[in-house]
This record gives sequence, C-alpha cells and structure tokens, in this order.
Amino acid sequence: MDFAVERRVEKDLTIVKISGEVDVFTSPRLRETLLDIIDEGGVHLVIDLGEVTFLDSTGLGVLVGIYHRLRGRDGTMAFVGVNDRVRRVFHVTQLTKIFVLHRDLEEAIAAHESAMAAQRAGGTGESGPQPTA
Repeated sequence: MDFAVERRVEKDLTIVKISGEVDVFTSPRLRETLLDIIDEGGVHLVIDLGEVTFLDSTGLGVLVGIYHRLRGRDGTMAFVGVNDRVRRVFHVTQLTKIFVLHRDLEEAIAAHESAMAAQRAGGTGESGPQPTA
C-alpha cells in the first residue's frame, strides 16, 4: 500500500486520513501536510489511522510535534481507526497519556462538540485524554 494523506473539513474539524507506512521515508511528507493544515487555520484535528500498516519512531515524533504545536494554538488532536499494532506502539511509548483514541469518527466528533460546548459555556472543555479503547 502506498503512503497517502487525505484531508477534509467538517465544521471546525479537519479529518486527516493516513494510509500506508509512516516511517523515516514518509514522515517528512506527513509533517509537511499537517503543518500546512495548521498554517491554513486547522487547529482541531482528527487523525484516522485505520489504513496505517506501520508506524515507527519517526512517525511518532511527527505526531508528538504536531500535538505540541496544536496545544500552543489551543488546538486539539484525536485519533480514530487505531489498529492493534499501532495501539500497542502508543501504549508501549505511553502516548495514550496524551493522545485521545476514539473508536470511530462519530465518537471523535461528538467528543469534540461536547468539549467545545463546555468551553463556550465557561468551562475549559478539557478533562484530559480519555482513551476509549
């Protein structure tokens, strides 16, 4: 499977679907795409990893860097479609402590809308990562 990154916008969320291997060779392209999204004003990302077949430390580094950049802009990043192999990488590296993993896109959208509503109502809308799987 060739590496590919697709994106679409739903309301104020940018859904980024990644396919193929995320490694030392493809990570620069992923980083560039995600930085372009942020530069264009997309600060609430849902990353769909359902078609990612491999994720190495370079790819993880890109995701962590993007996460920190988003946090600096009051943005958010959540993940959907995380297969068992990638989930294990997140657990072993303890990234489940900062990354939110949702079962599916609908759950991620609902969680985002709930957090934004709480923020508008005067709360922070943040309760920290709440992995569901």
